[in-house]
Amino acid sequence: MSKKPLFEFIDRERSMPKRVPLELRREGDWSELYGRFATEEAKQQASRCLDCGNPYCTTGCPLTNRIPQWLELAREGRVVEAATLCHETNPLPEICGRVCPQDRLCEGACTLDDGFGAVTIGAVEKYITDAAFAQGWRPDLSTAPATGKRVAVVGAGPAGLACADRLVRAGIKAVVFDRYEKIGGLLQFGIPTFKLDREVLAKRREVLDGMGVQFRLGVEVGRDVSLQSLLDAFDAVFLGIGSYRYTDGRLPGQDLANVLPALPFLVQNGRIVSGDDPVGRPIAGWEDHVNLPDLRGKRVVVLGGGDTGMDCMRSAVRLGAKSVHCLYRRDESAMPGSVREVANAREEGVQFLFNRQPLALLGEDSVRAVRVVETRLGEADGRGRRGIEAVPGSEQDIEADVVIIAFGFQPEPPDWLAAHGIEAEANGRIRVAPRARYGVQRGPARLAYQTAHPKIFAGGDGVRGADLVVTAVQEGRDAAASIARLLRD
Repeated sequence: MSKKPLFEFIDRERSMPKRVPLELRREGDWSELYGRFATEEAKQQASRCLDCGNPYCTTGCPLTNRIPQWLELAREGRVVEAATLCHETNPLPEICGRVCPQDRLCEGACTLDDGFGAVTIGAVEKYITDAAFAQGWRPDLSTAPATGKRVAVVGAGPAGLACADRLVRAGIKAVVFDRYEKIGGLLQFGIPTFKLDREVLAKRREVLDGMGVQFRLGVEVGRDVSLQSLLDAFDAVFLGIGSYRYTDGRLPGQDLANVLPALPFLVQNGRIVSGDDPVGRPIAGWEDHVNLPDLRGKRVVVLGGGDTGMDCMRSAVRLGAKSVHCLYRRDESAMPGSVREVANAREEGVQFLFNRQPLALLGEDSVRAVRVVETRLGEADGRGRRGIEAVPGSEQDIEADVVIIAFGFQPEPPDWLAAHGIEAEANGRIRVAPRARYGVQRGPARLAYQTAHPKIFAGGDGVRGADLVVTAVQEGRDAAASIARLLRD
């Protein structure tokens, strides 16, 4: 065991793994943008950690990962032990290491981020899990108790996968139902391969299979099996049904040809790129199919500044668009998208037009322009957030051959939930018992993530609304703990 240098963060600069060259990206390379650290590179970057007495990186992570501890194990070359420690808090570390906005979470909270450059936490996490898997590491379930209990998990997205992982670790049989033919939900169908290679999900499927998780794919609850049949056959049910209904901006002209909602665009293009379907035909259970236009030589405008919008912009670049513009109604500091993703998009040629509010989409049969108005900050509301107001006389038309709408997504709970007493908020989010703070549970005594039906729990985007992968993982993980407690008591 080597002695850790005291001032490695000064002697060695922060660095990221090598990236796919810019010219290849612009020519249509869909490989993961960031490569993998070699072993020595990972050790060197891990050694920059200060091992703070109060690790802000841990508190900045929704999963409260034990980051300084597994960084130290990586520095010492003990990747198997590091992977085991990663999995103690995170059921999907190889995925979070790739798609988490670390600049807004753990790395953004790193003490060194102020002046020296944050520790490269995400890339080291990716290295640890990839290296451990390559060495044959798998979760050790030898001490898991045999409870004889069975739980149905509805949805094979990040919340459902995290829940299933924790259930089998507690000795509970997990059977995962999903209407799609592969696991992952939007990890599989919505996130472009330049951020998450599909082989990563194939490996996670292999790991979960080895843990004893059963998958029943291409099976839609409410169509192929009823929720009541699951309640009859299982001891509990977890709902990780996601958030797929896009926010409708109700813009005049949005029904014109070549105006596309973001998610169907990403889903169908992802299937083409990954080889699942070379022509992007509709997938089972996916109602929002659109005909993808050829973007080569086209002027593409994306409305919205979140990470989904970034995925659309960067995909359009790889699809050969002549130009790609992002319109966002506030300034750059207010953008919800990851700073790193914005920087990557800008490097790849995306042009950002801030303080632009879309008013209408113009054209006769097909869209030809987006009419916008400039905006400025207005008065603050009751919560102190300043609204925006239009600048009189500042209207202009932005030429566009294709417009992609990325205003966000909302849950749309299926009709069969209400029949079982499952309540939803006005915005479609499934109502569950919150996590108790300081050990105090207010209102009726229910476990965290338990719905009004005592055997049904829910978590992820169907509860929170569209959010980060890591928060879905956290809710699936913690809901599993509540289910285990219910079945144990």
